[in-house]
Amino acid sequence: MRDTGLKLVVSAALAVAMLVGGTAVVLGAIGSRPQGESLVPPAAHGGPDGRLAVAGPWVQARDPDDTGELAGWAAGHFGGRLVTLPNVANAAKVTGAAGVAAYRGGIAWYRTTLIAPRTGSFALRFESVHHVAEVWLDGQLLGTHTGAYLPFEFTLRLREGVPHRLVVKADYRFPSRQKREGWHRTWFNYGGINREVTLRPLGRSELEAPALRTQLSPGGAATVDVSVLVHNRSDWARTVQVRGTLRRRGSGPDLVFSPVRVGGGQTRRVTSRVVIKDPALWAPGSPSLYALHLAVAGESAWDDQVGLREIRREGNIVLLNGKRLRLHGASINEDAEGHGDALTSADMDAIVRELKAVGANATRAQHALSAPLLERLDRAGIMVWQGVGPVDAPGAWTSSTPALAHAARERVRVSVRQEQLHPSVIAWNLVNEIAGNGHDASQVAYVRDMARELHQRDPGRLVAVDLWGAHPPAVPGAIYRDVDAVALTNYVGWYEGGDESRADIVARLHDTAVGFTRTFKNKVLLVSEFGAEANGSNPLDAPGGYDYQSWLLRRHIKTYSSMSALSGMLVWNLQDFGVAPTFAGGSISSVVPDIHIERGLNTKGLFDYAGRPKPAVAAVRRAFAPLGTGLS
Repeated sequence: MRDTGLKLVVSAALAVAMLVGGTAVVLGAIGSRPQGESLVPPAAHGGPDGRLAVAGPWVQARDPDDTGELAGWAAGHFGGRLVTLPNVANAAKVTGAAGVAAYRGGIAWYRTTLIAPRTGSFALRFESVHHVAEVWLDGQLLGTHTGAYLPFEFTLRLREGVPHRLVVKADYRFPSRQKREGWHRTWFNYGGINREVTLRPLGRSELEAPALRTQLSPGGAATVDVSVLVHNRSDWARTVQVRGTLRRRGSGPDLVFSPVRVGGGQTRRVTSRVVIKDPALWAPGSPSLYALHLAVAGESAWDDQVGLREIRREGNIVLLNGKRLRLHGASINEDAEGHGDALTSADMDAIVRELKAVGANATRAQHALSAPLLERLDRAGIMVWQGVGPVDAPGAWTSSTPALAHAARERVRVSVRQEQLHPSVIAWNLVNEIAGNGHDASQVAYVRDMARELHQRDPGRLVAVDLWGAHPPAVPGAIYRDVDAVALTNYVGWYEGGDESRADIVARLHDTAVGFTRTFKNKVLLVSEFGAEANGSNPLDAPGGYDYQSWLLRRHIKTYSSMSALSGMLVWNLQDFGVAPTFAGGSISSVVPDIHIERGLNTKGLFDYAGRPKPAVAAVRRAFAPLGTGLS
């Protein structure tokens, strides 16, 4: 990465600090000199040149009565405890009475101090804040943003040697209102700055949203198209020249981009095409990566690791690099005990380690994953079935007003933009669990609009929707017309038939899967959710017991593996995770009245909330073993 000479000092600017019960508690407000450097290399390798993570120390304070702004907290006048970012303010307890209170949400304030070595322009980027973020610099409001897992940034003018006070208010109250406004969370209502914050210097141009597509010829050569947005930060039109390289082990082609005339403050996309005769392709089992470098000399640059791989659909099958692909793995939620969704490097390493432990070649997420986690999945050769749209309860659709419909589309665009360079991402999933042919006309329009847009913008990936297995359509309607893939959530043996004999469950499972493949004959099909809760409070062989979970998962996998019309199966879920403390297993309690459910946790995980393997880990690993890398 090019050395820009940027060296900033970040401090909590503490007046008095003391340790109380092992926690650094800060009294007083801004006033003392900075305590030392704490800008660090960012967690994600790939991205714009010159970035540094504003990791901390930060001061965090709770504001239960929403009086902080009146008390001058926007200017940094508050004490609290020292934290580093990412940070979730309410991750300590997700169950019991404390979990109920934490889930209701609150307000957390954060402050730190930036000192720039020179006067200039910088971009302050937040990868995620939940739920409503307000950001101030030196007491002046920079702006607001709503919704987690979506990045946003501000352009700053910083003065050399002057302490600049940075303050963030994260308001994560009212989860029911969040749901009504199209932000339904099927996981715990974690609040705070839950992904990293970075600061980068700005030159006369910016390179944004690079993308890559690979197409293979019959002879094995790879035609690679690399594109990038060029933003001219000048006030006048000028010609900008992007140059680049694509290297593996020190060798590879130069990327030639035509010079482009860009108006003042405007953005244009440029594209370069190269042919690599003997490419090292990315695939499960052999996740080869290339170093991509893009630059406008003396102005801006982007460095990343990319994979060359071709995703292609032929009727109801999907091909990876010309070979039939079948996915097998488990879905993930970004949730670690004590950290919530503010994952550490160790938390992300654990997710990849657990996926490997069950023999997975794929995973699924309902919201856009963080860049450092995706980079780990890129390196591990684990594919991602990526949710990018609103996450609603099964059969529900809250984005029906014009404003919410617009927000749903923008959510897709922002999510795709931040993930489109990762080879592990093979599909964009637009909807969580459609009922029948859609909730209403607005949902149908959203799916059709975004499917067509994504096919044009990113033709090298599948576009998919999830179908609520309990409510399939008799005949597929217009909502499915423009998508490549339909993924079924199938809880036979749990919500459906959990009280039946095992023989009846096997028969029901077979009939459900066959019916699904007959309804959607010309689509790529997979089962994206199946599983059962399991904890130590239920008899081993009964629903809710460890042996029952293992048996049911093996039965599902055996059924799907035998069906050539299916292109994959993904267990729900890799690890237990926090949900609303009122969650008591859903409808299973009416199916199996004497079952014991761990209220506040979804315990369908192969691993428990602390990361300990359940017996299902070994059962799933053995069931997946014959599938190998999933390529044939």
